[in-house]
Amino acid sequence: MRVPEPRKGSPSPELTEREFRRRYLSAFADPAFSPLRAELDRIASAAWDAYSKGRKAPRTLRAGRGYADPDYELSIDWIESRQAVEEAQTRHDDKAGPCRVLLISASARSEHTCPGEVSKSYRLAQIAHGELAVEGVEVNLLDLSRLTSEYGREIHPCKACFSTAPALCHWPCSCYPNYALGQVHDWMAEIYPMWVEAHGVMIVTPVNWYQATSPLKLMMDRMVCADGGNPDPTLTHGKDARKAKEEELKGWPYPKHLEGRVFSVVVHGDVEGAENVRRSVSDWLRFMDLAPAGVNAELDRYIGYWEPYATSHEALDADHAIQEEVRNAARTLVEASKAVHQGKMLMAGRNLKPPRQK
Repeated sequence: MRVPEPRKGSPSPELTEREFRRRYLSAFADPAFSPLRAELDRIASAAWDAYSKGRKAPRTLRAGRGYADPDYELSIDWIESRQAVEEAQTRHDDKAGPCRVLLISASARSEHTCPGEVSKSYRLAQIAHGELAVEGVEVNLLDLSRLTSEYGREIHPCKACFSTAPALCHWPCSCYPNYALGQVHDWMAEIYPMWVEAHGVMIVTPVNWYQATSPLKLMMDRMVCADGGNPDPTLTHGKDARKAKEEELKGWPYPKHLEGRVFSVVVHGDVEGAENVRRSVSDWLRFMDLAPAGVNAELDRYIGYWEPYATSHEALDADHAIQEEVRNAARTLVEASKAVHQGKMLMAGRNLKPPRQK
């Protein structure tokens, strides 16, 4: 079997020590740090050593039994993320436990930073929450505006490992944290278990320039490992691109780590794009083998169509129809999620093997 060599050719992003130190120390521009300049210089030297030697994962443990290469040193951060995902799957599978719904408010807007006002998405999510939080249902609210308003909340961009070979995309993602590059605080390690434990997922999002919001798109891209991703990084010796290509060409099984869950999508806009964003987000969820909860679960609407942005919250106050439609979407999701939790949800064709894989 011929295995293609990974292609190279883009310019190196490697920094000089001088430029690295300038960038690293720029985070301490506040004059309050001035008395600590000597200490910061020593810390910057330690950071340069980690960067220059590429210590992405400085803390590791031997993989052990159950992995393709038990002697491979796995990142402790990834081991902890994997354990959290496995525990979440156990909660999902426990029919004696509660039915669980993940409710996602996808706007970047918040009153806790500029622009100083809550988003309509968050308000709609709160309306949905009132219908989701019925007896026997546990609701977990994921507010993606915290990416813009909370210190240390980050979702790093997807590196598109899957496009090199599916086996290179680990489940859960092992690209982060990367201590050598300072790419830490990755929220996805906490977000993956939220998805895994859920029986139903509801996404409420505005339209940003005809597209999904920046926080939502970051999360969507990082969810690629849930759809065909490799649960055993030792199989590819970490990020060995050639080894991953070899594994794919042997015949990759494309495991669907979130299949069988149900979803609702609510998209609201001001002037354009609501239908397209609703379709693209719903199509993304379907592609991961999640199923729409029902005919009332997918919604695209305009609030204050072509009216001033300054009065958009008043427009939402007056739009009792969309408020009730959001409640209906939530009610539909509850009904479907309970059926999934109890093993009574009929998903025709779910066990058919697709003739094509992505």
